[in-house]
Amino acid sequence: MVASISVPGQAHWSSKAAFVLAAVGSAVGLGNLWRFPSEAGANGGGAFVLIYILCVALIGAPLLLAETLIGRHGQRSTVGSAKLLARQSNASSGWAALAVIGMIANYLILTFYSVVAGWVLYFIWTSGADVARTVAAGQPFAGAYADLTIDQVRQQMPDLFADPVKMSIAHFIFAAATTFVVARGVKGGIEVAATWLMPAFFVLLLGITVYAGITGDFAAAVAFLFTPDFERALQPQVLNSALGQAFFSLSLGGGAMVAYGAYASRDTNLGQTSGLISAADTSVAIIAGLAIFPIVFSVGLTPDAGPTLMFQTLPAAFHSMPAGALVAFAFFVLALFAALTSSVSLLEISTAYLVERFKMSRTLAAGLLGGGFFLIGMVSVLSFNVWADHRPLALVPGFTNANWFDVFDGVTGRILLPLSGLITAVFIGWIADRKLVDEETGLKSGPLLPLWRFLVAWLCPIAVFLILLFGLFPQLIS
Repeated sequence: MVASISVPGQAHWSSKAAFVLAAVGSAVGLGNLWRFPSEAGANGGGAFVLIYILCVALIGAPLLLAETLIGRHGQRSTVGSAKLLARQSNASSGWAALAVIGMIANYLILTFYSVVAGWVLYFIWTSGADVARTVAAGQPFAGAYADLTIDQVRQQMPDLFADPVKMSIAHFIFAAATTFVVARGVKGGIEVAATWLMPAFFVLLLGITVYAGITGDFAAAVAFLFTPDFERALQPQVLNSALGQAFFSLSLGGGAMVAYGAYASRDTNLGQTSGLISAADTSVAIIAGLAIFPIVFSVGLTPDAGPTLMFQTLPAAFHSMPAGALVAFAFFVLALFAALTSSVSLLEISTAYLVERFKMSRTLAAGLLGGGFFLIGMVSVLSFNVWADHRPLALVPGFTNANWFDVFDGVTGRILLPLSGLITAVFIGWIADRKLVDEETGLKSGPLLPLWRFLVAWLCPIAVFLILLFGLFPQLIS
């Protein structure tokens, strides 16, 4: 056996709790607050939730452990850690492609994720101004946007899309905040952000859920989320959506967990922490559903609004609810916390690589990459207005009507991330030195180790291959 090599000067989390909070912060993002309710609403509620939980347990958690053990073993950047484990396993360094593809994918994701987070900032601004107006008028418990009609509330999103200046400013502010946190380092930036923002996130989420339970139709939401239609659960579209959500919600395939695993101490039990992170991420997604759907049902709106659920349906719902102005503001602050902790992990992957590969200072590496993803993100900004008619991949099946934003989203989510995840599962399940891998897991006794071995070697590659296949050929499940 060849032991992992400790890298001099390598930063580490100050505690197991800090690692878990940072990793949960990476996993818990807009995907939990935006994508999960949208997917659940569009795919039958309980049927989707049931399959989603099974996918997290049988595919997401095993892959999460596989990624974190690569990082903890290597104690390097995602690429450096993958190369080290491949070399110590007498395998080709080409297996580090899992990290290279993931790093490219996550950097491209950051370019449009920052744009979406900019939308959240815009709604913090508008809802915050609305709170100030209601307080000044002596009506702090009024509904959100009381001076607007429902149609005007819904029109806020299209109006923002039509304004490249506002979108650019919001995108810049979020990109700058992300860059600042990463530039400050693991302990001084990423860990501080996670240990402050994640507890605040959970408090806000629970508070909004209690509010939804009191003022909304909580019984309808519970029935919708936890009464599965087993016939629908077996439909290919529901299975694919739940599988994809489990994969993306845990930040798998892009190397974020490899990067964060590299800062974990040797006495951290990765098996336990991977299970804890998976459970926390899943819990947040379900609680988000319990916060959002009671509000949607209480005002007679439908749950299948898709991507518009967060930015059009919810503001319209808050319009007619008691204290809607305050809750709308709190909700979008909650979304910002989730977005920032995730974006920091996305930028950390490539920053750590530049620091290791080119001996750059962290400040310079983060600054260059931050400026780069802001500039590339401007393409996504303009795809909603100035370049709204551009269809860059019009001749490619599945991208015929995709604008630049959709292209970045589709190429990364449907191709690059699943490809990286597939290589990771095959590498850990079949190629990497078995003894090295088993010792890193922390699963030293009982049936868990052989079960994890089976899942990561057999079920995970098949499942991630299906995500890739259906991403490339969506007509197969249409």
